[in-house]
Amino acid sequence: MSSALDRLKNLSAQISSYELERKNNLKSLEDLYSSLGIEGKVSFFNDLFDYKAINLSGISLRDESLGVVKEGKYAQVIGIIYDSTAKVKNKNISLAYFGRSEKVSPELKRDIIAFVLGWRFEKSFRTLEHYHNLMGQLKTLPRGDVC
Repeated sequence: MSSALDRLKNLSAQISSYELERKNNLKSLEDLYSSLGIEGKVSFFNDLFDYKAINLSGISLRDESLGVVKEGKYAQVIGIIYDSTAKVKNKNISLAYFGRSEKVSPELKRDIIAFVLGWRFEKSFRTLEHYHNLMGQLKTLPRGDVC
């Protein structure tokens, strides 16, 4: 019995930890949205999450090379939107341009990386909530009633 209770306590602590981290991440993300000048391209903070993805060029986001500059490339935050009615379905939009990646200061590089990773962190929560809600809707439908 106590091991089940211990697992429940651990799970509860982990969920609380994620929610606290999410709250802190959103605040940080909103600050970076302004300081990196992304508000000039995306007028409202919440509209950032309409993007299918946000990528970074010129600076690595890979586990084994996080923050490594790609020589000769330009540091740029790129938003990707999906338009099912367009001939080309995915469209890349520059959200922020920072010039040659090797000339970006370490502080700015860290902020850019923090923005992209923070956006992905929050987007993953929103995706999880979306699918959780869909699963809830599915449970209310009679069998064989799904389009």
